[in-house]
Amino acid sequence: MKPVRLPAAATLALPRWALFALGLLYILPGLIGRDPWKDDTDAGSFGIMWTMAHGNLHDWLLPNIAGLPAVNEGPLAFWLGALCIKLFGWLLGDVLAARVSTIGIFVVGTLSLWYTAFHLGRRPDAQPLRLAFGGQPEPDDYGRTLADTAVLIYLGCLGLLLHSHETLAVTLQGSLLAYFLYRAVRYVETQSMRNAVLVGLSLGALVLTRSPLTPIVLVLALFLCTRFLNIPAGPTARHLALASGIGFAIALLWIVPAMLLHPYGQSPVRAWLAYNATQLGLPSWHSITGFLRVGTWFFWPAWPFAGWAIWAWRRQQKLLHIVLPLSFVAALTLLIVSGPQPENGDLLKLLPPLALMAAFGLPTMKRGAINAIDWFSVMVLTTLGALVWLFWIAKLTGWPAQLAHNALKLVPGFTPEFGPVAFVVAAATSIGWIVLVHWRLSRQPSVLWRAVVLSSSGLILLWVLLMTLFLPDLNYSKSYASVAQQIAAKLPPDANCIDTDVGPAQRASFAYFGHLPFAGVTGGQCDYLLLQDSVKSKGGDHGVAAHRMQGWTLLWEGRRPSDRVERYRLYQRTR
Repeated sequence: MKPVRLPAAATLALPRWALFALGLLYILPGLIGRDPWKDDTDAGSFGIMWTMAHGNLHDWLLPNIAGLPAVNEGPLAFWLGALCIKLFGWLLGDVLAARVSTIGIFVVGTLSLWYTAFHLGRRPDAQPLRLAFGGQPEPDDYGRTLADTAVLIYLGCLGLLLHSHETLAVTLQGSLLAYFLYRAVRYVETQSMRNAVLVGLSLGALVLTRSPLTPIVLVLALFLCTRFLNIPAGPTARHLALASGIGFAIALLWIVPAMLLHPYGQSPVRAWLAYNATQLGLPSWHSITGFLRVGTWFFWPAWPFAGWAIWAWRRQQKLLHIVLPLSFVAALTLLIVSGPQPENGDLLKLLPPLALMAAFGLPTMKRGAINAIDWFSVMVLTTLGALVWLFWIAKLTGWPAQLAHNALKLVPGFTPEFGPVAFVVAAATSIGWIVLVHWRLSRQPSVLWRAVVLSSSGLILLWVLLMTLFLPDLNYSKSYASVAQQIAAKLPPDANCIDTDVGPAQRASFAYFGHLPFAGVTGGQCDYLLLQDSVKSKGGDHGVAAHRMQGWTLLWEGRRPSDRVERYRLYQRTR
């Protein structure tokens, strides 16, 4: 017997304007007005895009950050960001223009997940039990409700929130995984040449985004899934071979020119393949425990709903909405724990199938459990939102004194200012949250998505508050703009090039904010040297000795005001 019994009233559609508004509130804050932060994944990825947009063909074939090669990932995400800089940089500025690609990536992933859940929800094996006197939902209505629920769960996941606002290859990989999931569902429903070709397009894009490992695992998982569903093996093998061939052909769009032109005398494809070969091995206790430790919060709240869905539908046989996403989750988890040191961002590719399964688990939950989720969301998220507002008031007014001290001690030297636009956006979002909570408490709606609209909206509320009320603080704390400008002011206008040992994020930030002429990929004889060390280190000129150079004069020394440890020194060669 099917585990779902629902009346038609439970599948009333979430208003389209509300879903679009949540999507905009989710993705735009954190993109507008935010500097590239000090994380290598954020500022470093932007640096690759910026270098491509202002460089030559070799920079497009050999991803690099102002001369520092970065060939561990494929170039597709950086191509998209660089193309957006080319198209919109004159209007929006290079940073925001690069993030136009981030918006597009988010839209692709969200729409792909919505349509995947919609198609699966309309299938006869996913429909609720027919009620004795009628009144059960129509297939399209049920599918639409499940699709809305899947998107809301997806937006409510903590891991997506942390990474979807950064210009990363792993972000594109997660969205492409959602698109591959949609194409796989369409292929299983109709084993046609056209659907096989579209599967191949998603595979090729995945190869160019990160590595060939994930596409290979996905093809194998899809084939095993079709065998479990008793789909004929011969045609399926031919179709998946065609899809794999198309994916390989798409990958050649970068591989062939890179191998023929040998940009900057290097072989980016060989380095890319060599790095990815080191990411495959046997699962270790370290990787498994790391995956479980990070995944517990990264996949929240999708994983409890997804686990319940597997349990609730366990008595049904060969259900596509369980078998397909579960196959992908199992295969991708095995791939992730087989790496020597799993990256947090790589877990994004598990979110679409988990959110999909979670959407099918929610209709099987008891009303009491759903109400408990509602009350938890209302109490916890409202309290956290009020605390954010209280800290903001404290940092501006100095009251309460302890909160003001705690808010400002992380950004020494920062002077808070009132931002009218940020205040209006934060206040409007907070009022919207209050209206939503009032609607839930006063009307006691029976709609299925009520349990996740509060948790997702509350998380969006907190994100909007942080990215408006505290964005200047975060930029001050995490941006290298001020350091870059200090270095540029000390550098003579005729400086030829700078050799350096700084990391990817610093190099990208200094090149963008200060227009520092770093040495290119091929290197060169530079008259200036920029070193990074710690104020706690002894023997301050150890970096100069490490470069085996003599006769250097210190031009400048400084650091970010919010960082008490990091230190940078600019030297000039003594002529």
